[in-house]
Amino acid sequence: MKKIFYSLLVFSSATLFAQKNPSTRFAVANDVVGTVDMFNIRKDIVQSKNAYKTAATLPQSLKKYSFIAENGLTEVKIKQGQGGLDRLTIAKLNNQHQLPNDNLVLIDGYEFKDPATAVYGDLLAKMEVKDYNGKKTLYITTQR
Repeated sequence: MKKIFYSLLVFSSATLFAQKNPSTRFAVANDVVGTVDMFNIRKDIVQSKNAYKTAATLPQSLKKYSFIAENGLTEVKIKQGQGGLDRLTIAKLNNQHQLPNDNLVLIDGYEFKDPATAVYGDLLAKMEVKDYNGKKTLYITTQR
């Protein structure tokens, strides 16, 4: 009975740590992932926004981001000459934390598996390495 209880406890704690934050709304600009909140703060660089409510309505160019489109996805066009935002790939983030480059990264509970996916540095509010399914994994929180 103890084994069942402990197994259930371990499973529920792993599930709890990987909970998706329902308030996170992602945005993509120039093939780099950010958040809608991030671009709301930096309005001066935004030329236009186009919001998609579901993954099914995403255009072909954004289909690879359907895994983060649960709460919709916004495509942002940045003004000419304003593309100087810091960006890092998932591989670089893992490398900075002494993790294998191809490790998945959890951003507000969403699994980013492709090491080539780039994210804006502005969304990296809090980063910590935790255990996820028996493997050290980088957890990123976007809320400051």
